[in-house]
Amino acid sequence: MAQQEVTAREKQRLLQEEEQVLDELRHLRDLMLDEVDIDPDEGDAEITEREKNAALIAVLENKIQDIQAALRSIEKGSYGTCARCGKPIEPGRLEVKPDATLCVACQSEVERLSRRGRNTRQIQW
Repeated sequence: MAQQEVTAREKQRLLQEEEQVLDELRHLRDLMLDEVDIDPDEGDAEITEREKNAALIAVLENKIQDIQAALRSIEKGSYGTCARCGKPIEPGRLEVKPDATLCVACQSEVERLSRRGRNTRQIQW
């Protein structure tokens, strides 16, 4: 299959995913607006649900940014190229995660460095 066909298919998938995520964001934001006057006496269940919705909104907003970055890279002609090493991102990875900006090797290295950085923090007493 020609690279242009693959890129066009991925662009369509990204646009569909973007619309789904935007719909979910609208729904969650509407829920948050409907729940503005939570009575503290109603218990923790409503507050916990609101906090979960707020966290999910943050995750979905990051997902939208990733999708939009992938769409921009398609427009620039750099889609499917690792932002860290410049090598092609594996087609299987793009199939699973079309907004991927790193190849598997670079993503693993970034995650390893991130974990190592978290484990070296010292506890202050």
